[in-house]
Amino acid sequence: MIRVTIWNEFYKPNDGKPAELSVYPNGIHGAIADFLTENDSEITVTTRTMHDKEFGFDNETLENTDVLLYWSHIVQDAIPDEIVERVQRYALSGMGLIVLHSGHASKLFRRLMGTNTNRLRWHEDALPCRIWKIDYAHPIAEGLDDYFELAHEETYGEHFDIPQPDDLVFVSWFPSGEVFRSGCTWHRGLGRVFYFQPGHETLESYYDKNVQKVICNAVRWAYRPNVGSYSYVTDETKAIVM
Repeated sequence: MIRVTIWNEFYKPNDGKPAELSVYPNGIHGAIADFLTENDSEITVTTRTMHDKEFGFDNETLENTDVLLYWSHIVQDAIPDEIVERVQRYALSGMGLIVLHSGHASKLFRRLMGTNTNRLRWHEDALPCRIWKIDYAHPIAEGLDDYFELAHEETYGEHFDIPQPDDLVFVSWFPSGEVFRSGCTWHRGLGRVFYFQPGHETLESYYDKNVQKVICNAVRWAYRPNVGSYSYVTDETKAIVM
C-alpha cells in the first residue's frame, strides 16, 4: 500500500468558514482523498490540516507517509521554521512530495527549490485554462490526451522563478495570453517533487477527471518503495541533508 498524507491549510477566517467549503464541502483535502481512494485500491489516505498537532506535521504522521500532497494559500509563512525543516528532511530522505497550486509560495517549496518560487504573474480570475501535455513519455502524463481544458481556473503566467525542472510535463495556456510551466518535476536528495498548477480553492478543478488522473499518476511516480524507512531522519542528520 502507498501511504498518502494530504495536507491542506484549511484556513478559517474570522467567521470560521474556509472559502473552499462553498465548492468542496469536506475541504480540498477531503475531495482529493475521495478520488485517490476511488481510483487506486493500493492507496491509503490520511488527511491533516494546520489545526492538527504540530500543524499536522508531527513525526508520527511523517513516519507513516510515503507521499505528501501539500496545498496552501493564506498561511504560507505561519508554519514554524523548525517544522518546515522537519518536513524537508523527510522529503530529502525519500518521501515523495506533490505541491499543488498556490503551495508554490510555501516555505517548504521555496527551501527545496532554493529560489523565490512566489515570483510569477497571476490574475485572480476564473478564465479557461488549456493544459498541454509536453512530455508524452512521462509516467505522470500517462493516459491523457494531447491537452485538456478547465472551464475556470486562476491565471498563472511566466516568469515562474523555479530552478530548471528535471522534467517539464505540462504547460498551461490562458486566453489572456499567459503561458505557465504547470507540471514540473525535480529530484531532491532521495526524494521526488512534483508541482502542479490547477486548484484554486473556490473553483472546481479537483473534480475534473484529467486533474484527478494527473494527481493519481503523480502519487505513483513520487512513491519510492525501495528507499526504506524514514526513521533515520533525525536532528543528527540535519546538517547532512540541509
